[in-house]
Amino acid sequence: MSTAPPRHVMVHDYAGHPFTAEFARTLAGRGWQVSYVYFAGDEGPKGRNGRLPDDPETFIPVPLAIDGDYSKSNFFKRRQGDITYGKRLAELVAQVKPDVILSGNTPTECQEYLVRAAARTGAKFIYWCQDFYSIAAARILSKKLPVIGQAIGAYYTFLERRQMRNAAHIIHITDGFLKVTDRWGITHSRVSVIPNWGVLNEIPPLPRDTAWARDMGLTRAQRVVYSGTLANKHNPDFLAQLAATGGNADLDVVVVGFGVGAERLAQRGDEVPNLKVLPLQPFADFPQVLASADVLVAVIEADAGEFSVPSKVLSYLCAGRPIVLAAPGDNLAARIVREAGAGLVVAPEDKDGFVTAVHSLLSDPEKAAQMGRAARAYAEQNFDLDRIADRFDALLTSVLAGDHASVSKSDAS
Repeated sequence: MSTAPPRHVMVHDYAGHPFTAEFARTLAGRGWQVSYVYFAGDEGPKGRNGRLPDDPETFIPVPLAIDGDYSKSNFFKRRQGDITYGKRLAELVAQVKPDVILSGNTPTECQEYLVRAAARTGAKFIYWCQDFYSIAAARILSKKLPVIGQAIGAYYTFLERRQMRNAAHIIHITDGFLKVTDRWGITHSRVSVIPNWGVLNEIPPLPRDTAWARDMGLTRAQRVVYSGTLANKHNPDFLAQLAATGGNADLDVVVVGFGVGAERLAQRGDEVPNLKVLPLQPFADFPQVLASADVLVAVIEADAGEFSVPSKVLSYLCAGRPIVLAAPGDNLAARIVREAGAGLVVAPEDKDGFVTAVHSLLSDPEKAAQMGRAARAYAEQNFDLDRIADRFDALLTSVLAGDHASVSKSDAS
């Protein structure tokens, strides 16, 4: 008697984050055939995205590339790159024909090609909303391109709204996103809220004196670390001010990152000798990078707070180090840090408060250690991948069974 082939899910994470790679592996271990797809040209932080010796045979990583360089600084070149990548995605869907597609962290025009490809092949499409790209585009482009920026933002809003309204289901990473989909006329019955998580098993707590820190020449008595993408929205000026005000011989401010913000800080290295800017490190070294900190820091600007949940904070929690976060109070990461007692949260425009908060933890090792323990405790309680995968497994199965119907055609415009 023949057995049915495994159900095939395409997990598409444009950025290829560590937590989505481990999630895809876990699904494969539960009997799903998993195509784990990500943009090979994205230079942001990556996890264990390739095949490992003990991976299930049904875990198939697919790094998808485009010809030429991808620009994040030039809108028109970036748009062309997004369209090219979207077409590659559509070709892949036509080739592998998944039963269901789960897609997140995806620029709006890339997502459009994926949605259309799902419709053509009969795949169910689940919109994994990690960010409202259209909201970001409207705010950023109206500043950069005053004449046409608002029109482009409105077009992206139209596309993103239509994509969500036509999806078989939507997953939000925070209930704060519901106010947008409420405004777009999407009922709560078609939306699930599943917060993101950190890779708990891959980031164990380690002693501060790591081989990585010694290799990098980090010998000062106190150390503050920022790790991850550093774009303008992460306000690199906070880190520059922290380094400048801590300009004694006892403090290292270490930025391990990628992006225009990291480039800006690197140019100031001669002005601020205790500011050290390093490129992104191999994922195998990531636990040591975080463990080497006395305090871990993250920054997100006020106008970015509604549509951006800094996933780096979830990794920080796994590392068991105290966190200082400058972010809007209603941001999911800010709420977690506050409620877990894992660190201090200041307003996103409060540079002085940010610096004061960092120094208050550096000067009180007992309090810092207590917050670090609380951070790890929160991660252990909330980042159990098996429990998280239970929810996704049930949702994917339900969507394939047709239990999460999309909106009617008259509502999908």
